[in-house]
Amino acid sequence: MEALIPVINKLQDVFNTVGADAIQLPQIVVVGAQSSGKSSVLESLVGRSFLPRGTGIVTRRPLVLQLVYTTRDDNQYRSAETGTLDLDEWAQFLHKKEIYTDFDRVRREVDEETARIAGHNKGVSNDPIRLRIYSDKVVNLTVVDLPGLTKVPVGEQPEDIEMQIRDMVLSYIGNPNSIILAVSPANMDMAVSESLKLAKEVDPDGRRTLAVITKLDLMDAGTDAIDILCGRVIPVKLGIIGVVNRSQQDIIDNKSINDSLRDEAAFLQRKYPTLANRNGTPYLAKTLNRLLMHHIRDCLPELKTRVTMMMSQFQTLLNSYGDDVKDKAQTLLQIITKFNAAYCSTIEGTARNIETTELCGGARICYIFHETFGRTLDSIHPLAGLTQMDILTAIRNATGPRPALFVPEVSFELLVKRQIRRLEEPSLRCIELVHEEMQRIIQFCGTEVQQEMLRFPKLHEKIVDVVTQLLRRRLPPTNAMIENLVAVELAYINTKHPDFIRDASMVSNITNEEEKARNIPVRRAHEYDMRDQPKNMTRYQPDQQYGRMPPNDLMIVGNSKEAANSNWFSSLIAGPRPEANAPSKEMSRESSPNTTPTHQLLAESAFQAIANPCTGVEVEQTIPPQPEGGILSPQKPVNLLPEVPIQQTRKLTERETKDCEVIERLIKSYFYIVRKSIQDMVPKAVMHFLVNYVKDNLQSELVKHLYRTDEIDSFLSESPEIALRRKEAAEMLKALQNANVIIGEIRETHMW
Repeated sequence: MEALIPVINKLQDVFNTVGADAIQLPQIVVVGAQSSGKSSVLESLVGRSFLPRGTGIVTRRPLVLQLVYTTRDDNQYRSAETGTLDLDEWAQFLHKKEIYTDFDRVRREVDEETARIAGHNKGVSNDPIRLRIYSDKVVNLTVVDLPGLTKVPVGEQPEDIEMQIRDMVLSYIGNPNSIILAVSPANMDMAVSESLKLAKEVDPDGRRTLAVITKLDLMDAGTDAIDILCGRVIPVKLGIIGVVNRSQQDIIDNKSINDSLRDEAAFLQRKYPTLANRNGTPYLAKTLNRLLMHHIRDCLPELKTRVTMMMSQFQTLLNSYGDDVKDKAQTLLQIITKFNAAYCSTIEGTARNIETTELCGGARICYIFHETFGRTLDSIHPLAGLTQMDILTAIRNATGPRPALFVPEVSFELLVKRQIRRLEEPSLRCIELVHEEMQRIIQFCGTEVQQEMLRFPKLHEKIVDVVTQLLRRRLPPTNAMIENLVAVELAYINTKHPDFIRDASMVSNITNEEEKARNIPVRRAHEYDMRDQPKNMTRYQPDQQYGRMPPNDLMIVGNSKEAANSNWFSSLIAGPRPEANAPSKEMSRESSPNTTPTHQLLAESAFQAIANPCTGVEVEQTIPPQPEGGILSPQKPVNLLPEVPIQQTRKLTERETKDCEVIERLIKSYFYIVRKSIQDMVPKAVMHFLVNYVKDNLQSELVKHLYRTDEIDSFLSESPEIALRRKEAAEMLKALQNANVIIGEIRETHMW
């Protein structure tokens, strides 16, 4: 089992060359408060004084210390080239190839390397120093010495020095494959130990925590550490070991480590005779060696699996970065072909890497056609924006000056065209959504293509520009086609459409039945002489039929009684009046407007009123008064101002309601036909003019704009960031392959 620790040391060397911490190797991490004796414990384990010592913060960078046991007969770590064949012990830094036999020089090198990175005034750094010591007086161990936990910044330390050191410590002890060596001084209550507190945060079960109590000789007189060492105060599963370190005065006096170890053994035999064999630095070294070997044995199977998995991941990553470009023209054509194939396959849904988090490509276009666009058209009501008064007004405007006996077809065409135009805006919006999705596909058209795009940023920019311009050029013809589809529907209202004939004939039948039931008297006027009509019979007035009084445009002024009996305007509409109330032919000729000068004044006033409608000229000001007892004629004052009557909400008559219902039914029927046609034709037009055109012409457009001899070098200039990533991936893959070879050399016999 002793062979396991050197294997881990080799693995550390392999991964230290690439600066990667992805492989969580088993190691011992020393944690403790500032000046708690951490460095003294490490020196006692080595048997040499090689670490910087002093007051305040001395360890300001992590020190990864590898202890390798070797004898003179063991040539595994010795060579003539390095001059280590005849050495008993020596040290070597990973950042230097020099061999150190003088451990005072090792201390100076640690000081200089610390100052080089962390500065000269108490600054700290997370960059570790790696040191390996070969000796026949050590056991195989891998130990990490960390800066001491502190509270108050000193020197050039930042205000958050406490959090920086804390985060640094947690990054090391958070490794589940590490053993935590929690160092606490005996002259301080263990209940306030910062090292045990941090260890409990990352190892609540205590399965990988070992406590070390230092400075047993500095406890107050009359007190001892028996309860602490026996685990009665704070129990620790891996145990609690007490040690005695050299004091600062001993360091100043250059007291050797061997003398210190002898004094430690004598102190333990004198003060704690029953616990002496389970405490002290030699027992600590053996315990750490045993714990580390068993820990490595437990972690090794998982370590093998992790190395194998990472090899596969980094091989894939390296392949994604591509090889060095040899034939640039061929590489450019390959990238264009790959991009075109990935773009088209994303639209068609045949891509190898299908997105699972959201719709994209052809699936999103299908969603736009049948969900977004279809739902929008379905939400447009055929009569949206139309009121019954609008429909009634359109019917009246379509009849002109003649009262309508039937619903005019012109009003239906006018209103249904107005509603059909409402389908144009959502159709154009559908094109915009499809265009946006096809622009978005550029960023989601395959991981392989994306790696190529990241590798050659200038080529990526040019490809995006070419595709964007192609899509932009296809927008006008696509929009024009959709506008033409709507214009075609507006150009001819096909009332003979098979789906429309049924509703139209049904409406016609209903109208005929209503006409028969109405039995209008005007249709029988030729059967008898209107002059024989009884005096008390009410004259037929179309204005009353529509439920309103005569308009103000022809307001009759004069004697109200005679006007009621002799209204010539009403008689023109209702037909000849009875002879009893009719004037003689001579009187009619005498009062004819063609022979009286009064009619000329009336005509001039009407012309002025029409020419200047805002002046409010009234005929009454220009026409002389009619003598009393005269008949009502056009000579009477009339207001001919062309004022438009204000629409007011009122209850419609039965016929008006029926006419509106007829128009509404016809509009609904024809609108549904057109909407169905638009809902079917717009996706087809968009696919033909935009989507399929881009798919068919994308590669030719890319070759046309990209395959140029004078610009190939510029397009294929690799990104420095990608080149650096490929180099790092290659180095990491090589390290993993070496680690796999090292782990493969371990046999089952080595683990027991």
